[in-house]
Amino acid sequence: MKIGILTSGGDCPGLNAVIRGIVLKGTTTYELEFVGIRDGWRGVVDGDFFPLTRHEVKGLSKVGGTILGTSRTNPYEGPRGGAENVAKTLAKHGIDGIVAIGGEGTLAAADRLSNDGIPVLGVPKTIDNDLRATDYSFGFDTAVNIATDAMDRLRTTGDSHQRCMIAEVMGRHVGWIALHAGMAAGAHVICIPEVPMSIEEICDLVTRASDRGRAPLVVVSEGFKLKGMDQAFSDKGLDAFNRPRLGGISEILAPEIEKRTGIETRSTVLGHIQRGGSPSAFDRVLATRLGLHAADALVDGSWGQMVALRGTDIVRVPFAEALGELNTVPLQRYEEAAALFG
Repeated sequence: MKIGILTSGGDCPGLNAVIRGIVLKGTTTYELEFVGIRDGWRGVVDGDFFPLTRHEVKGLSKVGGTILGTSRTNPYEGPRGGAENVAKTLAKHGIDGIVAIGGEGTLAAADRLSNDGIPVLGVPKTIDNDLRATDYSFGFDTAVNIATDAMDRLRTTGDSHQRCMIAEVMGRHVGWIALHAGMAAGAHVICIPEVPMSIEEICDLVTRASDRGRAPLVVVSEGFKLKGMDQAFSDKGLDAFNRPRLGGISEILAPEIEKRTGIETRSTVLGHIQRGGSPSAFDRVLATRLGLHAADALVDGSWGQMVALRGTDIVRVPFAEALGELNTVPLQRYEEAAALFG
């Protein structure tokens, strides 16, 4: 059996560890043949493949990014897109199925292709941790560690100048990165999409921290909405799946906080540094385990499903389950952190 592997959507630490796990177990245990698909779904529609053997994956578990390249291409768009054309391209190259490693957009495309008869197996990837079918996704732990380190650095410069520092993190429409990194860094306010706050509430917490002699640290998720906002702030257009590119809410909050509190305030958008660098030990292990179990699922013909973490076990779930509701932060978890605010 000949299998193509692709990584699609935003890159994150751990992608290479998944690729390594699939290829090593697939070749040594099951004698499968693998090809790499360049740049996500673009490589599928363009037929851009290359051999993927043990040699290509050696030493990859600690390497960030993805050796396959990635993009946000929609496989149903363009003159070579669509399930019928994809099936012809795969047949031309003797490829029996695809392992798609990606997040919500990638798996939505994989589900659509699977329903149209293309054999696809999924592996969840998102630093946002927003896929409900898996308890954690690789990349999340590394992103939290990077964000926490950045916030620790912001706190030292904030303390030096007695400034209010705002750190904006990724997460799209869920607040897991903000919650975990904010708690780890000892933030005085954490703003997440699941719990809208007013500017008055934020300023009150900032003032309380300042009155205690602290330099306030505000952590805000890119998808956070102030009370009264209909949707998350976005001025960067849409991606290939017609989803708004979020980011910049901290730059809206900073001048308002400074104006209302009189405390000099600076904002920092951490952005893509959260995606870069080597994966944490946790993410290396999780990504490798997902890759190993993906190889088992290929042999079992578990198309239309994805491997996922449940507790400490790796299980298989249908795409439909993976693409249901987002894995949002429960109110109870936010209230735990809120006890530390101000």
